[in-house]
Amino acid sequence: MLVYAIVSITLALIFYTIGVWSEKIQGVLKKWHLAIFWLGLIFDTLGTTLMSKIAGEGFQLNFHGITGLLAIVLMLFHAIWATKVLLQNDERAKLSFHKFSVIVWLVWLIPYISGAIFGVSMN
Repeated sequence: MLVYAIVSITLALIFYTIGVWSEKIQGVLKKWHLAIFWLGLIFDTLGTTLMSKIAGEGFQLNFHGITGLLAIVLMLFHAIWATKVLLQNDERAKLSFHKFSVIVWLVWLIPYISGAIFGVSMN
Protein backbone atom coordinates (compact mmCIF):
# COMPACT_ATOMS: atom_id res chain seq x y z
CA MET A 1 0.00 0.00 0.00
CA LEU A 2 2.93 2.33 0.67
CA VAL A 3 4.03 2.14 -2.97
CA TYR A 4 0.54 3.14 -4.14
CA ALA A 5 0.48 6.03 -1.68
CA ILE A 6 3.89 7.31 -2.80
CA VAL A 7 2.97 6.94 -6.48
CA SER A 8 -0.34 8.77 -5.89
CA ILE A 9 1.26 11.67 -4.03
CA THR A 10 4.00 11.90 -6.67
CA LEU A 11 1.40 11.93 -9.46
CA ALA A 12 -0.40 14.71 -7.58
CA LEU A 13 2.84 16.70 -7.55
CA ILE A 14 3.44 16.08 -11.25
CA PHE A 15 -0.11 16.90 -12.37
CA TYR A 16 -0.52 19.94 -10.14
CA THR A 17 2.89 21.35 -11.07
CA ILE A 18 2.24 20.88 -14.79
CA GLY A 19 -1.21 22.44 -14.51
CA VAL A 20 -0.19 25.45 -12.44
CA TRP A 21 3.01 26.33 -14.26
CA SER A 22 1.71 25.71 -17.77
CA GLU A 23 -1.25 27.94 -16.96
CA LYS A 24 1.11 30.65 -15.70
CA ILE A 25 3.43 30.35 -18.72
CA GLN A 26 0.53 30.32 -21.20
CA GLY A 27 -1.04 33.27 -19.41
CA VAL A 28 -4.63 32.05 -19.59
CA LEU A 29 -6.69 29.34 -17.89
CA LYS A 30 -7.66 26.60 -20.35
CA LYS A 31 -9.87 23.51 -20.12
CA TRP A 32 -6.91 21.13 -20.08
CA HIS A 33 -5.46 23.01 -17.08
CA LEU A 34 -8.73 22.38 -15.27
CA ALA A 35 -8.55 18.65 -16.02
CA ILE A 36 -4.99 18.55 -14.67
CA PHE A 37 -6.04 20.43 -11.49
CA TRP A 38 -8.78 17.86 -10.84
CA LEU A 39 -6.36 14.98 -11.47
CA GLY A 40 -3.89 16.53 -9.02
CA LEU A 41 -6.63 16.82 -6.40
CA ILE A 42 -7.81 13.25 -6.97
CA PHE A 43 -4.31 11.78 -6.66
CA ASP A 44 -3.49 13.93 -3.63
CA THR A 45 -6.68 12.83 -1.88
CA LEU A 46 -6.00 9.18 -2.77
CA GLY A 47 -2.39 9.36 -1.61
CA THR A 48 -3.33 11.15 1.60
CA THR A 49 -6.04 8.58 2.34
CA LEU A 50 -3.63 5.70 1.76
CA MET A 51 -0.94 7.31 3.94
CA SER A 52 -3.50 7.80 6.72
CA LYS A 53 -4.48 4.12 6.53
CA ILE A 54 -0.83 3.07 6.65
CA ALA A 55 -0.22 5.27 9.69
CA GLY A 56 -3.46 4.02 11.24
CA GLU A 57 -4.05 7.35 12.90
CA GLY A 58 -6.33 9.45 10.68
CA PHE A 59 -6.12 13.23 10.96
CA GLN A 60 -3.44 14.53 13.30
CA LEU A 61 -3.54 18.02 14.81
CA ASN A 62 0.08 18.82 13.98
CA PHE A 63 1.94 20.89 11.39
CA HIS A 64 1.73 18.29 8.64
CA GLY A 65 -1.92 17.47 9.34
CA ILE A 66 -3.06 21.08 9.42
CA THR A 67 -1.12 22.15 6.33
CA GLY A 68 -2.21 18.99 4.50
CA LEU A 69 -5.87 19.65 5.26
CA LEU A 70 -5.46 23.30 4.23
CA ALA A 71 -3.80 22.21 0.98
CA ILE A 72 -6.59 19.79 0.04
CA VAL A 73 -9.28 22.36 0.88
CA LEU A 74 -7.44 24.99 -1.20
CA MET A 75 -6.99 22.54 -4.09
CA LEU A 76 -10.71 21.75 -4.02
CA PHE A 77 -11.65 25.44 -3.92
CA HIS A 78 -9.13 26.11 -6.70
CA ALA A 79 -10.57 23.40 -8.96
CA ILE A 80 -14.17 24.49 -8.30
CA TRP A 81 -13.33 28.14 -8.94
CA ALA A 82 -11.45 27.25 -12.15
CA THR A 83 -14.50 25.26 -13.27
CA LYS A 84 -16.74 28.26 -12.60
CA VAL A 85 -14.42 30.66 -14.45
CA LEU A 86 -14.38 28.42 -17.52
CA LEU A 87 -18.12 27.71 -17.45
CA GLN A 88 -18.87 31.43 -17.24
CA ASN A 89 -16.21 32.11 -19.90
CA ASP A 90 -14.91 35.03 -17.84
CA GLU A 91 -12.02 36.27 -19.99
CA ARG A 92 -10.64 38.64 -17.35
CA ALA A 93 -10.63 35.91 -14.68
CA LYS A 94 -9.02 33.43 -17.11
CA LEU A 95 -6.13 35.86 -17.60
CA SER A 96 -5.47 36.46 -13.90
CA PHE A 97 -6.34 33.03 -12.47
CA HIS A 98 -2.69 31.91 -12.46
CA LYS A 99 -1.92 34.25 -9.55
CA PHE A 100 -4.16 32.22 -7.27
CA SER A 101 -2.94 28.94 -8.79
CA VAL A 102 0.69 29.64 -7.85
CA ILE A 103 -0.29 30.49 -4.26
CA VAL A 104 -2.28 27.25 -3.91
CA TRP A 105 0.64 25.29 -5.41
CA LEU A 106 3.10 26.87 -2.94
CA VAL A 107 0.81 26.06 0.00
CA TRP A 108 0.44 22.49 -1.33
CA LEU A 109 4.23 22.06 -1.37
CA ILE A 110 4.45 22.62 2.40
CA PRO A 111 2.73 19.34 3.44
CA TYR A 112 4.30 17.52 0.49
CA ILE A 113 7.80 18.45 1.68
CA SER A 114 7.01 17.98 5.38
CA GLY A 115 5.49 14.58 4.58
CA ALA A 116 8.59 13.54 2.66
CA ILE A 117 10.84 14.69 5.51
CA PHE A 118 8.65 13.07 8.16
CA GLY A 119 8.39 9.83 6.14
CA VAL A 120 12.16 9.63 5.65
CA SER A 121 12.86 10.37 9.30
CA MET A 122 10.53 7.51 10.31
CA ASN A 123 12.73 4.93 8.55
